[in-house]
Amino acid sequence: MAMKRLNQFLQNRNGRWHYVRRVPENVAQIDQRGMIRTSLRTCSLELARKRRDAMVEADNAYWSTLIESGTGVAEQVVSRYRASKERAMARGYIYTPVDQLAQTAQLTDILSRLTDALRVPARDQKEEVEALLGGTTPQKLKVSDAFDLYCKEIAVGDLHGKSSKQKKDWEKVKRRAVNNFISLCGDLHMDEISRKHGREFYNWWGKRLNPDDGSKGLHPNSANRDIGNLRKLFREYWLYEGDEKRDNPFNNLRYSDNIYKEIPVFTDDWIRTRILTKQALSSLNKEATLLVYALIETGCRPSELANIRAEHIHLNESAPYLEIKPTQERQLKSRSAMREIPLVGVSLQAMKLSPSGFPRYRDKGNSLSVLLLKTFRKQGLFPTEDHRIYSFRHSFEKRMLEAGIDYDLRCTLMGHSNSRPSYGDGGSMEYRRNELLKIAHPVKDGFIQSLFA
Repeated sequence: MAMKRLNQFLQNRNGRWHYVRRVPENVAQIDQRGMIRTSLRTCSLELARKRRDAMVEADNAYWSTLIESGTGVAEQVVSRYRASKERAMARGYIYTPVDQLAQTAQLTDILSRLTDALRVPARDQKEEVEALLGGTTPQKLKVSDAFDLYCKEIAVGDLHGKSSKQKKDWEKVKRRAVNNFISLCGDLHMDEISRKHGREFYNWWGKRLNPDDGSKGLHPNSANRDIGNLRKLFREYWLYEGDEKRDNPFNNLRYSDNIYKEIPVFTDDWIRTRILTKQALSSLNKEATLLVYALIETGCRPSELANIRAEHIHLNESAPYLEIKPTQERQLKSRSAMREIPLVGVSLQAMKLSPSGFPRYRDKGNSLSVLLLKTFRKQGLFPTEDHRIYSFRHSFEKRMLEAGIDYDLRCTLMGHSNSRPSYGDGGSMEYRRNELLKIAHPVKDGFIQSLFA
């Protein structure tokens, strides 16, 4: 809850700060405390504000529980367990379950907690005792509810900076793992999941990788992704609940991935005689056509060009170039993917006709991929069944290698991580442009413009 005023719910009495707040009308019949008056046990306004915030969170959680009691849905019910953790924090303690306190806490710590709990008015003592002496039963969420909590609260940091499409893709893959697990083992409570269930899920995937009927099995990557997502959900959920030592039933369950299908490159001759022709992409719309040609001399991932912004396209420089960088709305694949790529040849011609980027495909990478794959297959633009649009990126890298372009510059232009120490900025844009001119496919001036004449 955002404070309307900086010192909202704070009251100073004889130099010490108190939390003072009236119980809302909609829960007043259930919570009969009326006006809450609780000492925050500090003379520091800064510390009082922090403890006030924790008390506000604790009371809001408690009232939400009273209002929504019985639904059991993670996004609707804020459990008493969570409320107790916040209340304990407000008192300067870490919430610790009673059985753990009995085993590990010093007697002085237990007595201190008990004394503080008994200092509050009698009507508040039940909640204080539960909070400070660990008497609240932890919330028992089912896997489906824990996943909803994970998406809405626990993984907020992972989702920061992703576009709406990236968020949907992120959730889709992880929800698939959860749904597969529930279909096999049931919608168990998180504390019921054991190593037995982890092995069951692992073995279920094993049968899909190696079917008994002799048919072609699925790729190990699919199995490892599902198992890994469940492993992370289990770990992050219990870390969130303060039980970081709980054994993870999905640990060390992984299939060896010794099947690697390399994406072949387009040869120079194929690009020049089959793709750099007037009719090759005539069935595509203008933006898709220009995007394909922009791929050839930049080595970009299709999604990078589909989402590039006008402010990252620099056509009026002495050496025109593209900036591949994250925005507030969209992440890149990795930090090393940030880079600046000079524009040469057919890609420079294409970008001159696309100075604002490709808004038709912004955050629509799947639609673009489907369109390009369908068109290239229909027009016979793939030399083999194994070729993909990504073959342009692999071709770009191979051409740089064969031209003897410096390894560090190749890593920079491809957006690959480089384990070698970094010296300088990778060279001026003029230097980078001159290096790429060594590998640029020969095209006539105005070739791209002639496609749309």
